[in-house]
Amino acid sequence: MPASTLGALHATAEVELPPAVIVDDVERAALLGLARLALAAAVGAVGGAELRSALEAFEAASGTIRRAAVFVTLTEAGELRGCIGTLDPSESIADAVAAAAVSAALHDPRFPPVTRTELPALTLEVSVLGPLVVLADPTRFRLGVDGLVVERGRQRGLLLPEVAATAGFDTIGMLDGTCRKAGLPPGAWRDHRTSVLAFRTIRFGGPAIAEPAPGRTAPDRR
Repeated sequence: MPASTLGALHATAEVELPPAVIVDDVERAALLGLARLALAAAVGAVGGAELRSALEAFEAASGTIRRAAVFVTLTEAGELRGCIGTLDPSESIADAVAAAAVSAALHDPRFPPVTRTELPALTLEVSVLGPLVVLADPTRFRLGVDGLVVERGRQRGLLLPEVAATAGFDTIGMLDGTCRKAGLPPGAWRDHRTSVLAFRTIRFGGPAIAEPAPGRTAPDRR
């Protein structure tokens, strides 16, 4: 993310906690559909033209271009299979969701690329991020509600809110874990050179392949 963007985000507040993120049911369903289609395109189950058409249709239907930072998380049997996103809030939410889904499938360095045969076993979740708020007191965030970003110079790490529960973190554990994600030692959040920011998300998802509506047969994408 450009330094100018980070500077603007840092200026949001020093003491406030992040506000709730609002995404209505219609937009959630549309974004989940885009994420599924992008994931299918990433593994060759559908063509890129189909994804481009869907992105154009999303923007046409919404009337205005909504912009937000997003992450897409893939899991298989409850285990992480990929998670990538962007902190840039100036990107079109539709483009951001599609790009994050493709990157989570193919470019997460912790995992091999997702294959087409894995799709039926995958679950995907979309996290739409709200504004980043600088914490004057790093311990003031709401565990399990707020995600964290830790920054020092060029080093930056992020943990989504749900990591607290999945990893069994308490407040200090969440801060230390975010430091490790940034390549910093645990406890680096106590150093005045380190910035700690909090954010809220709205998270939604489902199976990577949508279940067919009653009375309809799912298309064969083998």
